[in-house]
Amino acid sequence: MAEALLSVQNMRVQFGDFLAVDDISFEMHAGQLLGLIGPNGAGKSTALRGTAGLQPLTTGDVHVLGHDVSTDPEFIGSHLAFTPDTPALYDTLTVADFLRFIGRCYDFDRGMVEDRIDHWLRQLWLSDKKNEKIGALSRGMRQRLAVARSLLPDPHVVLMDEPAAGLDPKGRVEFRNMLASLRDQGKAVIVSSHILADLAEYCTHIAFMQHGRFRNYGTVQEVIEGHRSETTRYRVRLARRVGDLRSRLERIPELGGIATEVGDYALTIDYPSGEVPAAELLRALMEADLPICEFRSLELDLEQAYLSADIRQVD
Repeated sequence: MAEALLSVQNMRVQFGDFLAVDDISFEMHAGQLLGLIGPNGAGKSTALRGTAGLQPLTTGDVHVLGHDVSTDPEFIGSHLAFTPDTPALYDTLTVADFLRFIGRCYDFDRGMVEDRIDHWLRQLWLSDKKNEKIGALSRGMRQRLAVARSLLPDPHVVLMDEPAAGLDPKGRVEFRNMLASLRDQGKAVIVSSHILADLAEYCTHIAFMQHGRFRNYGTVQEVIEGHRSETTRYRVRLARRVGDLRSRLERIPELGGIATEVGDYALTIDYPSGEVPAAELLRALMEADLPICEFRSLELDLEQAYLSADIRQVD
């Protein structure tokens, strides 16, 4: 296998008696996109800052293209980018002038800077804001500008902490497309987010984080399959309301997890997995004289896998 773009080994970050990141290790190669999921206080931001070299490690090592993050900052600054959840920007500068300033910090020639500014403003749908003051931008626009700033040097490794915060639904779709494009360009990308449905669409790998540790880590499918249970959830929709619906359902053996929805016209049911049990369930529902117009199994998704992991909010 090709050399890892990013290698994190035995990362541990401790603040006094509080252990924020507890011995996490992983590698990322070109074209991999890791979604970092966990409750507030799980250690996601600290892990990202430690990976970026912005947070000193208590123990452990981080390497980008074989270079130590803690001892080779000039190389790391050109090959690793980090976008925090609350980026620091210069409100009195225009969008273009801010990005030109960043370009000069990297010693890029003027023509290259202008080309890259135009490219990333298009990619992050900010072209019409190019000459506006940063202080006048909305939260979502500021977040996108911070991403443009991070991507200006064309880094190999990209770290983003809650990058979709403040984006409207259309913006989230466009942002997903941009992240997928970075992945397809062969970059290694880590994104922390609470929007699980989005992560499932563009991530190659997922890590559930709790109490500073990786509770689960693997490809999206591996993580989902790891939480598959012996029961399957089915959705049943009725053509009309049934007044004694619950009492009819309670007479069906092995039926569990009954949840009705709007007006008792739809419900979800947990039942033993398998094709034969599915046929038995459908037959039992028909024998209960229910006017069924829809019957289907609900595939286990990333959100259900996370909920089944029983990862609790940090107090």
